[in-house]
Amino acid sequence: MSWSAFSAPEKKNTHLQMVLWFLLALVCVGITCSLGFWQLGRAQTKLDWQAEITQKGQMPALDGAFLGSAQDSEGNRAGLLHRPINLEGEWLAPLTVYLDNRQMNARPGFYVLTPFKVKATGVVVVVQRGWVGRDFTDRTRLPAIQTPTGLVSVSGLIALPPSKLYALGEEAKAVIRQNLDLQDFRVETGLPLLEISVIQVGAASEGLLREWPQAATGVEKHYGYAFQWFGLALLIALLYVWFQIVRPRLKSKVSAQP
Repeated sequence: MSWSAFSAPEKKNTHLQMVLWFLLALVCVGITCSLGFWQLGRAQTKLDWQAEITQKGQMPALDGAFLGSAQDSEGNRAGLLHRPINLEGEWLAPLTVYLDNRQMNARPGFYVLTPFKVKATGVVVVVQRGWVGRDFTDRTRLPAIQTPTGLVSVSGLIALPPSKLYALGEEAKAVIRQNLDLQDFRVETGLPLLEISVIQVGAASEGLLREWPQAATGVEKHYGYAFQWFGLALLIALLYVWFQIVRPRLKSKVSAQP
């Protein structure tokens, strides 16, 4: 039996292995590149979102008298998030809530929230008035702030309710709280609360700071993930070229030498 009878199947198997390795490398590179472009897409989406927030914040201020009017609706308010608004009405000071464990300029303290009754329509919106430091010697002592009485004007931005922090057990209905759920607060107070809030802006006043943190887009994280996926795709391609093309040729040259 000649040697060629064995060498033909061996060459066929070798060729099949080369094709399979090529297809495997191609699939892996395709998947990792797709994941990299997906991360870039998420980063661009967040940049567009941040640009939209900035654009809305520069639009003319809305007249708060439209809240609760015939032209107002919950669906319309959703499209008005981050828009400036001027409110005229009165503070419902006895219902002020202090949200604990909130930071401003890396200092722990309270976010102070007070319901505000709009003069024109009588609806009530919770206003995030600002931040105040806490008393570390007595956690139950409320910091001194001032709440004007009578008719006042407030400038702010339409926003969602404050983000919730992790809390153990059921939230206590007290002046100092970890979080504030507007639906529960509506039932608790009996007020015609809207499902939105207003972040008061402007210089510090009434014992409150208003240097609100900017919403983080996190695009750096997505760029980092994209770099990792593209790097992995490049590594797979280089390994394929080395083990399936360069190394076999080097071996062939070495074996061909006398």
